[in-house]
Amino acid sequence: MGSKIDIDGLSEPELIDLNNRIVERLRFLHQARAHSRMLEFSVGDRVSFHPERSEPLLGVLTRYNKKTVTVITEQGQRWNVSPNLLRKVKDAGSSRDAHSNVTELRRK
Repeated sequence: MGSKIDIDGLSEPELIDLNNRIVERLRFLHQARAHSRMLEFSVGDRVSFHPERSEPLLGVLTRYNKKTVTVITEQGQRWNVSPNLLRKVKDAGSSRDAHSNVTELRRK
């Protein structure tokens, strides 16, 4: 991690400036991680997530937002979810797929 910063010699305005710059840098790093995680998913992916004090929910990712993605659950609810909370779901055997207009073609 390189050089150490001696903060004892900084004035109050310099400390406030340093604090603001640290907060901004941490915010940027958090957004970069969220964006990177977001790219692991595509619009149309079936995903699951587990809200606090609730059962896990299944849905389809429908939109990328600045910090979150929008998921429409199987019950029709719209959730904005941090990509860090998402898990991809395999489509095999879901009741929703039984009524789907998409047919999987197998290669020979």
